[in-house]
Amino acid sequence: MVGAEASGAAAQTVGFELRDEIAVLTLQRPEKLNAIDAATVASLERALDRAESDARVRAVVLRGEGRAFSSGFDLGPSGAGHDPVALRAELRSDFDVIMRFWDFPKPTVAAVHGYCLGSAMEMAVACDVTIAAEGCRFGAPEVRFGSGIVALILPWVIGHKQAKELLLLGDNAIPAERALQLGLVNRVVPAERCLDEALEVARAIAANDTRAVALTKQAINRSAEIMGMRQALLQALELDVLVEASETPESREFDAILEKEGVRAALAWRKARRGGETR
Repeated sequence: MVGAEASGAAAQTVGFELRDEIAVLTLQRPEKLNAIDAATVASLERALDRAESDARVRAVVLRGEGRAFSSGFDLGPSGAGHDPVALRAELRSDFDVIMRFWDFPKPTVAAVHGYCLGSAMEMAVACDVTIAAEGCRFGAPEVRFGSGIVALILPWVIGHKQAKELLLLGDNAIPAERALQLGLVNRVVPAERCLDEALEVARAIAANDTRAVALTKQAINRSAEIMGMRQALLQALELDVLVEASETPESREFDAILEKEGVRAALAWRKARRGGETR
């Protein structure tokens, strides 16, 4: 049974469905390719609270409704503007919901299809297991928009060289097969099998000893924590605040075009300004 997470607009941004021992969380802004806004962040937190506190839930599956898993965090206007204090609070909220999947005491599985971009990709990577549909496109286009990375988890998962190529190019069209080679995902399956495969993986994990699964996940995560992952991610978040709070003549012009004419026009302006693509 699908349960609304709250009343009002936020109620429709994340669906919660209990399938036996698996909580299925569904991003529900298909008209926006499930772009994650503040309401979705809050709704995700409530859904995760519900899954964590429900003793019946032994694993969580995260998916997206419609044509995509998620196109990332919403590019709409932010109430924080360029105020560093407000930006830090907003970005920390985004950071925390991504890392909630990494820290979650129960196993988490992402089922991604269509597009899995930006911080949505970070969220999928933060899950314990990621199942990708054939035809899914991955990417982190933040630098194209003058933005930084909210949760810089990629170097810890795919290595520094691969992370630099992906993040510095701002590539947003990485095929699922390449994502598998990079270690961004665990399996690539036919699109019609994506959710079923994720559920099968979640059920297989849920069938194991609950305490052993939880402590094994904790042990694996601690190996990264001991190497300084958490501190590195928090320092990277501070640099993201600096990126978002800073203004240059280029960024002001880009943002003005973005707000007035949209994403394609802003990217075309930057491409023309730089004399076209270099790759």
